[in-house]
Amino acid sequence: MIPGSFSYHRPASVADAVKLLSDLGEDARPLAGGHSLVPMMKLRLATPAHLIDLHGIAALKGISRDGNNLVIGAMTTQHELLVSDDVAKSMPILHEAALLIADPQVRYRGTIGGNVANGDPGNDMPALMMTLGATYRLEGPGGSRDVAAADFYQGAYFTALEPGEILTSVSVPVPAAGHGYAYEKLKRKVGDYATAAAAVVLTMASGKVATCAIGLTNVHETPLLAADAAKAVIGTSLDAATLKKAAAAAAAIMAPAADARGPVEYRKHVGGIMVTRALQRAAAVAK
Repeated sequence: MIPGSFSYHRPASVADAVKLLSDLGEDARPLAGGHSLVPMMKLRLATPAHLIDLHGIAALKGISRDGNNLVIGAMTTQHELLVSDDVAKSMPILHEAALLIADPQVRYRGTIGGNVANGDPGNDMPALMMTLGATYRLEGPGGSRDVAAADFYQGAYFTALEPGEILTSVSVPVPAAGHGYAYEKLKRKVGDYATAAAAVVLTMASGKVATCAIGLTNVHETPLLAADAAKAVIGTSLDAATLKKAAAAAAAIMAPAADARGPVEYRKHVGGIMVTRALQRAAAVAK
């Protein structure tokens, strides 16, 4: 439970961090909240020779509006999301999901950048960001580039990040006024990863679903967008038959691991239930 030896670096700018990561190569790892990396180091599952601490980079912190987008710095903590008026007013599902991450002690330290960047299928924010149509800004030796959250995740702990790149911000389009939203998460205990979770953002018109996006957490090696499930509810009033069809369409793309949270079929079953609950609650919220 004691990490191996490493050299510690605390750059003051994104450019300095990128240069360190580029110069030090595979022996270096960026450090955000540390809730994933530090436990792996203690178990000697990760043994970086260099840690690049991002906490000294002011440009990676804060929440701002850019037109119709909410731009969140990668080192913004979950707690800061929870106390943000902009988040509460324009993107309440982000507030709702952040409140379900671990516990207050973790949320004071854990960052949105760390949550979305390391490719852990159990993290809550990736599927939500895909549901919201978010874009990630990546900075590296070759400059900056934007990658859609839906294109970022390639496998468990494998992402679109290239060597020397860091994720610097998340840009999220503000949903339409009056939209409905819900993040439903089943977990064994407070602080646990989801057994299964579903995010829904939708709009209603004349009592029927006009637009819908559904994201799924921890039911595959990557977060998922349940496009067929969302398509199944468009133009409906979310009657029982439609909800059943949507849950089945979502379950069809799930491939969870059998682990301490339950066997595969159980996790797919409760995944469908999370989709049903999220759709119903989002519709009830929509105006």
